[in-house]
Parts: sequence; structure tokens; C-alpha cells
Amino acid sequence: RQAQQRCEGCQSLFGEYYCGVCHLFDRDKKQYHCDECGICRIGPKEDFFHCSKCNLCLSLSLRGKHKCIENVSRQDCPICLEDIHTSRVEARVLPCGHLLHKTCYEEMLKEGYRCPLCMHSALDMRRYWRQLDDEVAQTPMPTEYQNMMVEILCNDCNARSTVQFHLLGMKCTNCESYNTAQDGKSKRPAE
Repeated sequence: RQAQQRCEGCQSLFGEYYCGVCHLFDRDKKQYHCDECGICRIGPKEDFFHCSKCNLCLSLSLRGKHKCIENVSRQDCPICLEDIHTSRVEARVLPCGHLLHKTCYEEMLKEGYRCPLCMHSALDMRRYWRQLDDEVAQTPMPTEYQNMMVEILCNDCNARSTVQFHLLGMKCTNCESYNTAQDGKSKRPAE
């Protein structure tokens, strides 16, 4: 006998949705089977497309607007360490292309704003960076730090630059982000 949606004897329905490939019986959640993913996904199908490089079904709103990372869905969520590809929890695609479970993403935002894998900003931070510009301008540095220059690496654009040290943050000269880290290679007084 073969698995099927209805009982051969009494015609009872085993599930509103049935997949003959996965042998999945479920309530109707607008599921569809994605041959490329190899599993059933919650739909509706017309709202999703399969990105062959990421190897994952994504919302149509991300078509042409996401950074592809090869087989990104085959990695575990970096926060909970659970599988993302087969998870029933929706995945959130960060601007850097990495994936987190939507619930893990929401928890991450309570603690910070950066991707736990690459440290790239997970949100559009431009408004906050402009506020930080004002705070830096209004906060003079102690005398011993006023002329100190440091090398920084930007986590958002990966540019390196030499900037004046400030306790509140150091701004990337390339993309104007404050998501930077002191490189530690050089500290020298400004000339």
C-alpha cells in the first residue's frame, strides 16, 4: 500500500494538505513542495521564489534585493545553533546575507544590532549614526586623547582608515558608519 491523502477503505481525510514526496499530512497552511529545497514549505507558493545560489525559498520581496551566500540555508542558526533549512520557524535574511531564525533575530536586537557571524549592521543605522555625530561633536575628549589618531576597520564596508580617537565611537571615513573596531596597528598623535 502507498501513503495517500485519504483512507482507501472509508475515504477519511488524513490531512487537508498531503505531499506525496515528503509524505506530510497537515492542516492547510498554503504549503507547497519545493523540489530544489527537497522539502515542503509554508506558502503560499506564489509569494516565494527559490534562490538557487542560497539554496532556499525566499519571499518575492527579496528577489534581486538580497546578498547571496552559497548554501546559506544549510548552516545552523548562529544564535540557537538549530537547523535553519528544515525549521518551521521563518528565517530572517540579514543585509549581509546570513540567516537567523526570525525569533532569534528579534532576541538579538534586544542585545545589539550586528550579525553574530560577520558583525555587519543588521539594521539601517544611518539615523542613529547621525545622532552619534552630534554626541561626538558635543563631547570633548580629555586632553591626553585630543590628538590621538587610531586605525580602524569598518564592519559594514570593510574599509580601513585612520581617524581621531573618540570614546563614543570612531566613524568610518568611507561609509560613515560607527560600526567600527580599532585595528590596534597604530596610535599616533595628530600632526
